[in-house]
Amino acid sequence: MSSDTTKAPDFTATVGGTARIGANRELKRAVEGYWKGQTDRSSLEAVAASLRGETSRQLRDAGFDSVPVNTFSYYDQMLDTAIMLGALAPRFAAVEDDLDRYFAAARGTAELTPLEMTKWFDTNYHYLVPELSAQTQFSLDATKVLAEYAEAANLGVAARPVVIGPITFLALAKSTDDTDPLGRIDDLLPVYEELLGALAQAGAEWVQIDEPVLVTDIIGDDAETSTAAEVAGSVYARLSAAAQRPALFVNTYFGDPGADVLAAVAGTGVEAIGVDLVYGSADTVAAVPALADKLLVAGVVNGRNIWRTDLDKALATLGTLLGSARAVAVSTSCSTLHVPYSLAPETELDDNLRGWLAFAAEKFAEVATLAAALHRGRDTVADAFEASAAALATRATDPRVHVDAVRERLAAITDDQLSRGESAGRLAAQQDRLGLPLLPTTTIGSYPQTSAIRNARAALRKGEIDEAEYNSRMRAEIDAVITLQEELGLDVLVHGEPERNDMVQYFAEQLDGFFATQNGWVQSYGTRCVRPPILFGDVVRQAPMTVDWITYAQSKTEKPVKGMLTGPVTILAWSFVRDDQPEKDSANQIALAIRDETVDLEAAGIGIIQVDEPALRELLPLRDADKPAYLRWAVDAFRLSTAGIEDTTQIHTHLCYSEFGEVIGAIADLDADVTSIEAARSAMEVLDDLNAIGFANGVGPGVYDIHSPRVPSTDEITASLQAALKAVPAQRLWVNPDCGLKTRGNEEVTASLRNLVEAAKAVRPAANA
Repeated sequence: MSSDTTKAPDFTATVGGTARIGANRELKRAVEGYWKGQTDRSSLEAVAASLRGETSRQLRDAGFDSVPVNTFSYYDQMLDTAIMLGALAPRFAAVEDDLDRYFAAARGTAELTPLEMTKWFDTNYHYLVPELSAQTQFSLDATKVLAEYAEAANLGVAARPVVIGPITFLALAKSTDDTDPLGRIDDLLPVYEELLGALAQAGAEWVQIDEPVLVTDIIGDDAETSTAAEVAGSVYARLSAAAQRPALFVNTYFGDPGADVLAAVAGTGVEAIGVDLVYGSADTVAAVPALADKLLVAGVVNGRNIWRTDLDKALATLGTLLGSARAVAVSTSCSTLHVPYSLAPETELDDNLRGWLAFAAEKFAEVATLAAALHRGRDTVADAFEASAAALATRATDPRVHVDAVRERLAAITDDQLSRGESAGRLAAQQDRLGLPLLPTTTIGSYPQTSAIRNARAALRKGEIDEAEYNSRMRAEIDAVITLQEELGLDVLVHGEPERNDMVQYFAEQLDGFFATQNGWVQSYGTRCVRPPILFGDVVRQAPMTVDWITYAQSKTEKPVKGMLTGPVTILAWSFVRDDQPEKDSANQIALAIRDETVDLEAAGIGIIQVDEPALRELLPLRDADKPAYLRWAVDAFRLSTAGIEDTTQIHTHLCYSEFGEVIGAIADLDADVTSIEAARSAMEVLDDLNAIGFANGVGPGVYDIHSPRVPSTDEITASLQAALKAVPAQRLWVNPDCGLKTRGNEEVTASLRNLVEAAKAVRPAANA
């Protein structure tokens, strides 16, 4: 196809991308079977092909006249892009098999450390961070995208290949030297031009290029760099001038790109631009006259939350856009990677709640309905509009949504209820009570979820055992974990969390205002899937949630056992949150419930309580101007949840897998007595950030990466501890892995922790000197 691409037909209904793990987590099982040697490559590829075909046909049958492909991944789309661009870190070249090389980059091997992992913008999806240097030589490997395009085209699907754009790829990459990744843009663009030519040659009429980084302030944050608008305008002027290419659809999402960026992209020869009109604004579109000759792909159906679309409101928004663009297509605000597959399996939903919700399959129907209404008239789909309005009307009057008692209690909170005593005095009082050694060793909370645990949980769910038998089995698991930790010589123990299916869902199942799904799985990273609960009403704690389990564990040892809780911001971030009130209000309601739990744990004699906030960075707004307000209420919610106890009780928190630099001040403001934090994959970088702000409380930088199956040696952990001691005094340093151990196996956990304890013992004499 030539650069004159006006022959490419406009489309009217589509979606930004789709989930790939399978409605019943088929890909998870196939990939994990491959890792264990139980599934060969051909069997794995057959499962993947089946899932891709099923998705393509579903979207075609939903009425979409353009279907995204190449949104499938065995692990992560940024890793796929690094391979497509010839930018995989060179240390993995030694792995001969291409699929094993791919998984080595994702998970590591006994000899190779994996790529760093962090959050994808402000979602709970984790991506693998590409590593670039001045020596990185970009080259095209279009095998995957071409194969998946051909596969869909052979099914009779109007396939549209999707790739991560060059700006986003470089902006999110990590330099291993002093090279600015975005400074390599001129080196990378020829590879994208070659890719466009290959797709055109294969018959693709459209290609979607995802540039979510354009809704952030990552680019152009100082006077010496080009602005995001300048970079976007330059890149897409060049790509749209390619001699041979499909029509270009530049897609932005997760926020508003701003009129300057939108105008810059619209001022080039691209044919379509996607905007997120759930988290962005139609006013921005109206402010850009250059869109008049473009196809505007309007993301009016929320791709990352589960609430039913107000169809009349969305149609009104779409109507305002018709005068701003050549044509308007209806889409989701982003990929539906972030929501469950379908409401169909959720048989325990009451009628009201079901009527308020839309998972991916239901969102596809909403997109098709809105496209029909926009292009053929509302009367053609009037029944769908009436059903939507009737369902949404019940939400305003449901008594579960507003609970006066919790709102009155929050209104009465005063500033002094958000603070404890001065930190140095607290730590001294806690040391008198706990009597811990220098460099105390501990773990983050969870231990491996064994087959016995999973089988017991399934048996309880099926009614094959009763609650008493289930509790007995879980106590036996706690006995085993306590015994193991005693044998290994850990200083502060945990109960292992065998009774918890998930660190958020467990609490949601015990709090009014939440609904826990049966099959609402979404991908967190790789084969790790979670079922985010649905926060639909005001939050009320009816009874203690953890006290019996923790006190049972404490009764089995003389060493301190940590009470393990999930913090309010993380429960909020890892749930599908209500859209009818500010997130701040929901966070504070959850904080009250956690505060009551800490008070009950302390009253039961527990001396250390860990309130995890791994999602603190995750909810950080994408625009700098919005960040201070979020950090204020997030910190206040944590402090509300932890400030109800005495100074002699030690509060820990845990944070993981995010870039912490932007929130480092907030981490200090949490005022936890001990903060354990991911540092293994990022080579202890976070400690320098903490020191720069004068952080003076206890800190436990993760000394090994639990997301890799490799067992770190004692020498390796010793080296990590020695590096940490250069930044943190021994009196404040804790020794721990960088996250919970739920996803690991017993043998590797035992071996790794044995090496961790030995490393701490080896370093203590010098630290004492």
